[in-house]
Amino acid sequence: MSDNYGSKRVVVGAHYGLRDWLVQRATAVLMALFTIVLVIECLMPGEMSYEKWGAIFSHQWMKVLTFITIASIIWHAWVGVRDVLMDYVKPLAARIVLQVAAIAWLVGCAGWALQVLWRI
Repeated sequence: MSDNYGSKRVVVGAHYGLRDWLVQRATAVLMALFTIVLVIECLMPGEMSYEKWGAIFSHQWMKVLTFITIASIIWHAWVGVRDVLMDYVKPLAARIVLQVAAIAWLVGCAGWALQVLWRI
């Protein structure tokens, strides 16, 4: 008989577990903080209009906070999409195609969001 204590399992991927969990939590906290700041700004006195909305995002600190939030959303979405694709799309070619498409979509969304943000 062999003295086999524990199992030898093959772990796929490159040590994603804890890091991905921390990324999901950290980016979620950043998005929650941005939401709180935005709600507070919107509750300030005055009628909600395009001018007020533009004024909220015209300050440099708000643009930086929004930029950080956009980066957090992109990273948060990528980790989630990648994990779902790794878990449920078994054919390697299909998974790679879907991952590349997701990356292209996320980069496009980030570029569009930043273009809108810096136009204000």
